[in-house]
Amino acid sequence: MRKTSLEQVYLLAKKDKRVVFVGSDLGHGTLDKFKAEMPDRFFMEGVSEQHLTGMLAGMALSGKVPYFNTIAVFAYRRCLEQVILDVAIPNLPVRIIASGGGFVYVPLGPTHLATDDLAILRTVPNMTVIAPADAAEMARLMPLTLNWPGPIYIRLAKGGDPVVTPADVPFRIGKAVPVATGSDLLIITTGITLQFALVARKMLAAEGIKAGVLHVPTVKPLDQDGILSRIAKVRGVVTIEEGVRLGGLGSAIGELMLDEGLVRPLTRIGLPDEFTLHYGTQLEQLAYYGISGDGIVRAARKLLGGRVRTRTLAHAARRKLLRVRPQPSTQVQRGTSRRA
Repeated sequence: MRKTSLEQVYLLAKKDKRVVFVGSDLGHGTLDKFKAEMPDRFFMEGVSEQHLTGMLAGMALSGKVPYFNTIAVFAYRRCLEQVILDVAIPNLPVRIIASGGGFVYVPLGPTHLATDDLAILRTVPNMTVIAPADAAEMARLMPLTLNWPGPIYIRLAKGGDPVVTPADVPFRIGKAVPVATGSDLLIITTGITLQFALVARKMLAAEGIKAGVLHVPTVKPLDQDGILSRIAKVRGVVTIEEGVRLGGLGSAIGELMLDEGLVRPLTRIGLPDEFTLHYGTQLEQLAYYGISGDGIVRAARKLLGGRVRTRTLAHAARRKLLRVRPQPSTQVQRGTSRRA
C-alpha cells in the first residue's frame, strides 16, 4: 500500500508542478526516481516533524500541494499542535501519508502504535481522514487527493494485504463503498478490516444469518446518507476497526444514528480504553482484541440473539399489560405509579 501511494505521488508530480514530496527520516531509496527527475521538489528531512509541519504549511501557502510521509505516530501525534494551528485552521492542502496505522509497528511497543489516529484526527475541523483497505483502493484514491480542498490524513497499512475492494465501484472521497447486501446484519468496516468482514459474512451465511458489508474508507467526512440508508434495512449493526473504540469509526456511526433518531442494536469491535502492553505480531494482536472474522461472528451472534430475546420479553410484557385492567380510582393504590 505504501509503495502504491508513493508511486502515485511520483505520477502526480510528473503531471502537476505544484506537487512536492517531503519525507521524514525515510529509508534509503525512497522515491529515487522522484529525487533524480525533480530534485527541486523532493525533500528528505530529519526527525523534526513539528518543524516539518510548519514547512508543509509554508509550501501550501506558496501554491504547492505537499505530500508528507513518515511513520504514522510521528505524522500526527508528535506534531498535533502544528497540524491543528498551521494546517487545519487555515485549511491548507497538505497531504499526510501515515505509514503503519494500527498494529503495524507493534513489535516496537506501545509508543509506535497508531491506534488512536482516526479518533483524534476526526475531531479536527477541516481534516479529511481516509483509511483504504488495499493497494487497489489506494491507487483509485490518490489521484483524487490532488485538488481536494483542505488537509488530508491517509492511513497506510502494512502492505501486502489482500485486494478485497470491488474494482467496479469508483472511489469517491466522502462516500462509503457497498460491498455486499444482507437483511439481518450490517458490518461496517474501515481500512484493512474489510477483509475480516468478508470472511465473517461467509461464516454467518452458513448459520442462516444474512450479513451485508459496507466499507467506509473515508472516516471523515462521513457518508451520512449512504450509511443511514443501509442501517435502516437491517436488524443490527457491527462496526470493526483497527483502532480504539473510543472516538473511532464505531463512535462516529453511533453518533450518526443517535443524531438521526435511527434505533438499531450496535456493537463496536476495536480496542478498549487501555494501552496495549503485550507483544506479538499484528495478526496476533488483532485476534487478541477480536478484530477478526471470528470476532465479528461472535459479536453478531450476541447482538442478534440479544435482539431476539429482547423482542420476546417485550412481547410478553405487552401481553401481560393487556390483561391487567386498572380499576378507576381517585386514589393512588399502594405499589402503583402515579403515571399509570
